[in-house]
Parts: sequence; C-alpha cells; structure tokens
Amino acid sequence: MAITGITPEERSLIKSYLLLMFIHKVFERDCRIIQESGVFKTPQLYVEVVENGAKRAAILLREVKQEFASRTIKVFDIHRGHNGIEARYACRGYVGSMEILWPSFREEMMTRMRVYLGLSPSNTRPPQVAAAGQ
Repeated sequence: MAITGITPEERSLIKSYLLLMFIHKVFERDCRIIQESGVFKTPQLYVEVVENGAKRAAILLREVKQEFASRTIKVFDIHRGHNGIEARYACRGYVGSMEILWPSFREEMMTRMRVYLGLSPSNTRPPQVAAAGQ
C-alpha cells in the first residue's frame, strides 16, 4: 500500500509551525532588547505588549504541536538559507521538505505579529492630517 503525500492542510500546519517558532523568538528577543536598552522611559509597558504577543504565539505553537502529534508530523531539520527557510519533515511516514522564500515568510510573519499584538492586520496606515496653520 502506497503512502499518500502530504495534504495541503498538513503543509499549512508545518508552515504555521515555522512561522510561530520564528515569531516567538522575535518577540522574546524584542522584549530583552526593550528591557536592556535603557532607551525607553517606561519599558515595562512595551514589554507587556510584546509579552502578550509572545504568549499568543506560544499558545498557537502548542496547539500546532498537538496537531502534529495527532497527525504523526515531525519537523526534524530547519535551515535558514540565503533565499529563505527550508524545513525537512516526516508526515505519516512520508519524508519531504518545504521551502518558504524570505519575502513571503517575512510578510506573513509581520501580518501575524500585528494580529498577536492586537494591531490591524493590514500594514497600511491611515492618512495623516496636517495640523491647522500649516
């Protein structure tokens, strides 16, 4: 009996796993930098916002890992290359790899990070209004 390849849903889970791993690391790094920089007058406020984003990412990462266990998925090699992220995985006995190029990986990271921080998912800013007398 032949093993069927990985499904689009399983590929999506692996992609989410990769994104959430990187997002969580970025949030943790940002918290450390904010705390240690000495630049912010009230670093605890900014750290709290970023920590909340990190907690949301950690919860989602835990859920993805639970799905991995129920679907027999394991990501066993992650490589950051010049062109993007490459991950090798095993899924129901099928071994494969996935590559996500940097531009799309970064774009999706930013979109998700904005949501986890409670911001609008779009990266468009409202038009600025000129002050009176200018």
